[in-house]
Amino acid sequence: MTEGLSVPDWPGVAVSLVLVGVAALVAYRQRLGLTRELLIAAARAGVQLAVVGAVLLVLFRHTGLPGALGWVAVMVVVAGQVAGRRGSGVPQAVRAATCGVAFGTVVTLGALILLGVISTQARVVVPVGGMIVSGAMQATGLALRRVHEDAQAARPAVEARLCLGLPAREAFLPYRRSALRTALVPAIDSTKVVGLISLPGAMTGLILAGVEPLTAIRYQIVVMYMLLAAAALAALAAARVAEFRLFDDAQRLVPLPT
Repeated sequence: MTEGLSVPDWPGVAVSLVLVGVAALVAYRQRLGLTRELLIAAARAGVQLAVVGAVLLVLFRHTGLPGALGWVAVMVVVAGQVAGRRGSGVPQAVRAATCGVAFGTVVTLGALILLGVISTQARVVVPVGGMIVSGAMQATGLALRRVHEDAQAARPAVEARLCLGLPAREAFLPYRRSALRTALVPAIDSTKVVGLISLPGAMTGLILAGVEPLTAIRYQIVVMYMLLAAAALAALAAARVAEFRLFDDAQRLVPLPT
C-alpha cells in the first residue's frame, strides 16, 4: 500500500515529540498556564490515534459498509457532546447539537453514497464521514453559542416582538438567521481560499499517496461542497431544535444561565 511512499516509522514519530517539546517550552517560558494541558493533549492524541488506527484496521478488513456507518454514528454522538458544550446555557444543548450533527451528516453522506459520488468501501466512507461530522460539529457549536448569546442580549427585543403578537418562531427569526450566518462564515471563507493559502487535508493526503494533482483536485472539490452542505444543514437543524427549547408552552422566552 505504501510502496514508493515515504511514511514516518515509529522511531520517526517518537522523534517528532521534539516539536511538542518546543511548543511546551514556549508555553512554559511565556507563563501561559497551558504547559500541562498541552502535554496531556499530545499524549491523548497519540493514544487515541493508535487505538482508532487499530479499530479502523478491523473495520476495513472485516465489517464493510455496516461497520463503517456504525463508526460514523459513534463520531456523530461524540461530536454532539463536544458541540453541545459550546452551546452551554441553551436548554438541552447536547440534544440540539447531536440532532444538528446527525441531520447534516445523514443527508450529506447519504447523498454522496446514493448518488454514487463516493465508493461504499469502508476505507472511503469512514474518512469522508469523519470530515462531514467534523464540519457539522464546528458549525453546530458556533450556531448554538450564537443562539445563547443572542437569546440573552436580545431578550427585551424578543419579548417586545412576542408582545406584538408574533409567534415565537417569528419573534426569534432575526437571531436564528444571525446564528446561521455565524456558523456558515468559516466554511464559506475556507471554500473561497481553498488551494490558495493551503492545500486541504483530502487533497494533501491523495498527493502524498501518489495520486495525480488533477485527480486529487476533483476529490477536494467534492469535499468542499459536501462540507458547505453539512455545515448549513447541521447549523439549521441545531438552531431550530434549540429555538424550540428556548420557549415554553405559552411561547415565553425561558430564563437562561449566564
